[in-house]
Amino acid sequence: MKYLMMVQGTQADYAAMGGTASEGSPAWTQEDVRAMYAHMTALNKDLTASGEMIDGQGLAEPARTRFVTLGVDGEPVVADGPYGETEEVLAGYRTLAQCSTLQGGGVGHPAPGGPEGRGFRAGSPCPTTWLSDLPPDGRDVRPAGAVYDRFSPVGSGP
Repeated sequence: MKYLMMVQGTQADYAAMGGTASEGSPAWTQEDVRAMYAHMTALNKDLTASGEMIDGQGLAEPARTRFVTLGVDGEPVVADGPYGETEEVLAGYRTLAQCSTLQGGGVGHPAPGGPEGRGFRAGSPCPTTWLSDLPPDGRDVRPAGAVYDRFSPVGSGP
């Protein structure tokens, strides 16, 4: 079973990391930014040492995100996107081979964005979901007898 741990953020959060404050997102100092990177590096090292970490990436700010739809003529239409200043979007992710927080025990996953303090909000959610276990060739390797809906196993948790 593999898991996707998502880190959320807003355009205001990215601006705050660059030193521009807004309501709900105080400006970060260089020390705040260094503390965040130190925290994330330590967490990634712990997850790697425990065998949980597969991959992890930070994503570009919402202002750089593009929204691609299919036009009526069948051609792609690229727009700046529907993201407002305060709408949360995916800011980064970690792909995990296992997730000790969901499974109990292990490293555990403290606030994935950074240590508590300026710029970090207590109780910020870190959505974590399991990834499909179907191989790229589409063979169904799910356990026999398991009932699945479109997104998750029904009656049999991961």
